[in-house]
Amino acid sequence: MAHAATKEHAHELIERMALVQAPVVVEILEKMLDPVSLAQANAPFEDEAISESEEQAVARAKLETRPPSERSHEEFIAEFGLTKEDWKRMGDTPLEPFGGSH
Repeated sequence: MAHAATKEHAHELIERMALVQAPVVVEILEKMLDPVSLAQANAPFEDEAISESEEQAVARAKLETRPPSERSHEEFIAEFGLTKEDWKRMGDTPLEPFGGSH
């Protein structure tokens, strides 16, 4: 079907649809015509092999973006370079008075 005929057919289909369907079709068309969506749709397929280091980076990124409720306490404190033993020792060590001696 030629481009002009396809576009005309699309117009005919829009004219035949129920009014309640129009907002959904408008939303789809707007997304399709959005410059970013259009660029993504027309981007070439990525066929380059993914390296082991890239796979590891993706795995780390997925772990780092998990919500706190899905992360263990050990994982959380490890982000600060701490172990469970460090955490316990910090909890057992009294803090010095704030602001020095008065």
